[in-house]
Amino acid sequence: MTERCAKPLSLDGQLYLTYTGMETDLMFIQGIDLPGFASYPLLETPTGRELLTQYYTDFIKLGQREDLGIILESPTWVANRDRGAELGYSPKQLQQLNIQAVDFMDQLRAPFASAPVLISGNIGPRADAYAPAEQMSETEAEHYHWEQISALEGTKADFISGYTLAYTQEAIGISRAAKRANLPVVIAFTVETDGRLPTGTSLQQAIETVDRATDAYPSYYMINCAHPDHFQNILSDAPWMDRLKGIVANASRCSHAELDEATELDEGNPAELGQQLANFHRNYPTINILGGCCGTDMRHITCIAQAIS
Repeated sequence: MTERCAKPLSLDGQLYLTYTGMETDLMFIQGIDLPGFASYPLLETPTGRELLTQYYTDFIKLGQREDLGIILESPTWVANRDRGAELGYSPKQLQQLNIQAVDFMDQLRAPFASAPVLISGNIGPRADAYAPAEQMSETEAEHYHWEQISALEGTKADFISGYTLAYTQEAIGISRAAKRANLPVVIAFTVETDGRLPTGTSLQQAIETVDRATDAYPSYYMINCAHPDHFQNILSDAPWMDRLKGIVANASRCSHAELDEATELDEGNPAELGQQLANFHRNYPTINILGGCCGTDMRHITCIAQAIS
């Protein structure tokens, strides 16, 4: 097992670029079938590994060109027990695929040793990210997500990221499981068009609730899977904003309900999106991790990189 230190992740003031829009690009632009929105099965075929290699290496090279740090998100967002079972994967298979994902990424970043390239073990919600029918307790969430996080414990993942979370109990459970694994953790909440979590909780309340329940264990918080127009009015100079370090934005201004029903990809405006995220960093310098989520591709990421660098 890799020796760990549970101290918070420090990014040393470096600007970082990250990307979680690969699945929508593969499905809508390249026409590749991803049942269950899962990209980890790509690890099982030469063609799939070639696709992942292209995404990750292009992304790292972009960061080098623009003098930005890179955070690589593992393709394991839905590699958990319930969602894996829907695709026919056993817990043991999922454990191996989580490990394999990080090992694969670690090999890809090795030739770029001079660049700051971090690996995030990506953890998604147990249920629908936008409308969870049932909410787990904090204890249930810790037990459930421990299975995936413990698989990542002995890998070269630099930290765990809980992405697209809709309620605080799940975020608390993920944070506690990461602490058990002695891994730093990042929590990314999704918000609706009113800037609130799908459960109606304000972002400020969500961050403060998780911090109280975990002794502020998360290294920082992020917003993901929402367009900047949806949350720009909730950002301020209030003290809680010091805990918000990242924004990983959607290309589309559509609501989550509208996106779920969409049959075509809304690619938005790549240049505008880049400028919006750059403005967030200028107005709130503590926000130093920026990137693209649903509907974004390398055009959007390039515009973001150029705007912030």
